[in-house]
Amino acid sequence: MTDSQTDSLPTFNLVVLAGGESAERTISLQSGESVARALTSRGHQVKTIDPSLIDLECFDWTNCDAVFIALHGTYGEDGTIQATLDRLGVPYSGCDASTSKLAFSKSASKERFIQCNVNTPSYVLIHESDNAQRIEQHARTMGYPLVVKPDAQGSSLGVTIVQTPEELPQALTRCFHYDSFGILESAIKGSEWTLSVVNDQVLPLIQIQTPHEFFDYEAKYHEDSTEYLFDFDFPTNVIQAITKTGVNACEALGTTGIVRVDMILDRFQQPWVLEINTIPGFTDHSLVPKAAAKAGIDFGELCERALIHCLTKTADKPQN
Repeated sequence: MTDSQTDSLPTFNLVVLAGGESAERTISLQSGESVARALTSRGHQVKTIDPSLIDLECFDWTNCDAVFIALHGTYGEDGTIQATLDRLGVPYSGCDASTSKLAFSKSASKERFIQCNVNTPSYVLIHESDNAQRIEQHARTMGYPLVVKPDAQGSSLGVTIVQTPEELPQALTRCFHYDSFGILESAIKGSEWTLSVVNDQVLPLIQIQTPHEFFDYEAKYHEDSTEYLFDFDFPTNVIQAITKTGVNACEALGTTGIVRVDMILDRFQQPWVLEINTIPGFTDHSLVPKAAAKAGIDFGELCERALIHCLTKTADKPQN
């Protein structure tokens, strides 16, 4: 069964996992609510579960055909919930446990990008126990401005663009609030772009313009002045290069399902991959639904496409 056949899907019993205990809980609940409503409108029986309130190991999965994972951040995107569902024998949306774990770590995914010749800004992995002088030396060697990020966190939480050495201590405090590991990353000045991929179908590229210093948490979810552009003032070959870089990044990590690649285009029109989000947002501010709508895919169909592979396997099972 292909993605174009979602209209012929039978009714399924689905579970949407949303909430959790990560720093992105609020966004996860919003995504989960949107997904549950959309799947219900497509005729499916849908139950929403918050894993912070219900023990998944004790839940009766007998009548569940598949799970839509709308858990953002730790536990949802780091391979933990995927490993749990694998152990329980429950089909689920998105990447498998090992790919999720790889993509959620910025340092691990960067190493894979480097191995596969995918452009990504240079970085240094740091830990909260590191000597402050050691981190300062790494920063001096890298040069300012630079970016401080938690190694495993989403929605730009804990991310700071550091312009001077005096700003570094506060940036490190913010970073280590979210993760014991972090990275110092070379700051690439340029325009911000995102590419969404749905089961190997590349959706329209989006250029992001925000009045903020970068596309941070506020710009992502609360800032109405953020602009999402589908028409670009760039040559065709540059647009093709951005798209190809995004696709190459997905291939490097071996992603499946719905993913989003965040990139920067520098002043020399060279694209750089920042990260891949394996469980992108599904709120009204989210980028993947915007790209899907531009491609003529409504939100309900998009949610079904996220589940298409595991739903197909379920539909093809012999009935007792």
